[in-house]
Formats: sequence, C-alpha cells, structure tokens
Amino acid sequence: MSRTTLKEIAESLGISISTVSKALQDYPDVSQKTKKRVVEMAEMVNYSPNAFAQSLRNKKSKTIGVIIPTMVHYFFSNIIDAILKEAENRDYMVIIMQSNEDYELEKKQIDLLLNKGIDGILVSLSNNTKDFKHLQKVIDYNVPLVLFDKIAKLVNCSKVLIDDRVASYNAVVALIKKGYKRIAYFRGHLNSQNSIDRFLGYKKALEDNNITFDTSLVYICPNGDFNEGYSNAKKLIQEHKNNVDALHTITDLSAIGAINYFNKKKIKIPAEIAVIGFSNWFMASVITPSLSSVDQNAYKMGEKSIEVLFEEIHRKQEGIAIDHKKIIIDTELIIRKSS
Repeated sequence: MSRTTLKEIAESLGISISTVSKALQDYPDVSQKTKKRVVEMAEMVNYSPNAFAQSLRNKKSKTIGVIIPTMVHYFFSNIIDAILKEAENRDYMVIIMQSNEDYELEKKQIDLLLNKGIDGILVSLSNNTKDFKHLQKVIDYNVPLVLFDKIAKLVNCSKVLIDDRVASYNAVVALIKKGYKRIAYFRGHLNSQNSIDRFLGYKKALEDNNITFDTSLVYICPNGDFNEGYSNAKKLIQEHKNNVDALHTITDLSAIGAINYFNKKKIKIPAEIAVIGFSNWFMASVITPSLSSVDQNAYKMGEKSIEVLFEEIHRKQEGIAIDHKKIIIDTELIIRKSS
C-alpha cells in the first residue's frame, strides 16, 4: 500500500497543502476547527510524515552516527545503552558502526556517515588509527564531531574521556600500599592514546614510590583480550616465577586471562600474585577470585558524549559558534579478592 501524502489529504478536505502541514504541526494561525478536521483525516488514512522529506525541509536528518572499535566489550555496550536512550528521548535515530580496530574501515565508515547527511558523529578511535585526515574531513564538512574514550589530542573537536594516567597510577599505588613491589604490567597497543597514558601512570606510580622501573616486567597486549592475558601470564611466570608479586593490566579481559592461567598452575591469588584489571567488566565480580578493577563509569561517558554532541548540533542549527569541550569522567578503583 502506498503512503498517503499531504496533497491527498488536502484534496480530500478542499484546503491547501500548506494548511494541512501547519495543522499537523499545530501552528497558531490555523483554526481549531480546521486542525480537528485535518487530524481526524490523517488518523483515518493512517498518515505518517515522510521523515526524509522533513529532513530536507528542516536541514535536519534527525540521525547521528556512532563508531566504536568493538561491539562485544562490556564497556562499549554500556556507552551505547546511554547513547541510544538519550537519542530516543530526542527522537533521533542512531547508526552504530564497528571498526574492528581497523583504521581503513574506520575511514570508510566516516565517509558512509557523511554521505548519509547525518547531524553529528561520535567516535572512539581504533587502536590502529595514526592519521586523522578522515576526522578533519568531518570538521571541514561542518558536522559536529565528538571523540570519546579513545581520542586524538591533535584533533580540534570536543572530547569525553577518563584520566587514564591517574586511573592506572591509583591502581598501582594501591598495590604498593599493600606491600607489593615487583609489579608487572600488561600494556595495550603502542599507538592508542589511552594505552600510552595508562602505561605512563604505571611508570609514574613506581617512580613516586622509589621502585625501579623494569622493562622486563612489561608485556604487550595489543587487543587486550583473554588469550593475550593468558599467554603473557605464562611468559611472566616462566621468566619471573619467584620475582614478581603483582600484576596490573590494560583491560579486565587480559586480567581474567592471566587469572585463568594462574589458577590452572595453582598460583595463589593474591598471596603469591595480586591482580588489578581495568574497566570493571561484569565478569570481574564473578570470576574466582573476584577481580579488582578500575571502574570507568561507561554509562556516564555515554551520557556526556551524546549530551555534548546534541549541544553542538543545536548550536550549529542556530548559527551559534561551537565551543569545544574536554570532559573528564571520574573513575573509581574497585577492590575485590584478587588484590
């Protein structure tokens, strides 16, 4: 069945198309009697407005784009929940894309969103993103852009993130205060800004507590996943069996992988080695022993990211200059049985 048009309603009632449109939008210059006739006719024929046509007239697509590195991560799923809730409250549609930590795919997705004429874009960068020309393209197109979590310091746009350096610093200091001194670290991808900052926080905590930084206690987890945590834990014990007493990791998944290996080898946690992860993924509270972790407050990050984006969309539509913001979301160290 074809969609009923404003023209057909207007012809049925013997009034102009503009009068029908104004009546449906409750304009004050249309009489209540006419409004009532139009609304009743619209309901009778199951009329629904053509959103695409409206967007052309209003120069609003009522659509935003979101690009995240991975969909399965508990952290990002919480962020998406917050974004979708607020978008729904504002009658906006959300196009969600996953870059799979692939820079080329991320570039392609930016182009796809721009071609859709979306009103704004939220992006958490892939670990492999080194060049930011695709982000500059968004800015050049005068499309509001907000980076969250994985950001690029050189891109001139609003950003919503945690203080990764302070968060990791606090986690390592907590271990030191409990008497641990040989603290290993599973760091993330070498390009990612949050990975770099968490690593620097780890180093600074050692330095401030007069503990010598040992490069041999640092292992790379490019994806921060379970398998990397497990394999690096195996290497750690093989190389430092009697010379390591704690471990901090870039993600909870890598920490859980490490705990799995320690449990398999009957290495007592935290008596022989303490572990603190990062993200406060829901599995952290149910694994044995339960995992201490840095809570990134993901839902709040999602709320703030979409709040900033909508503010910039509004300012653009009203012709008001956009004032870029940098919002830091508070973190919390959750201590459980692993430390």
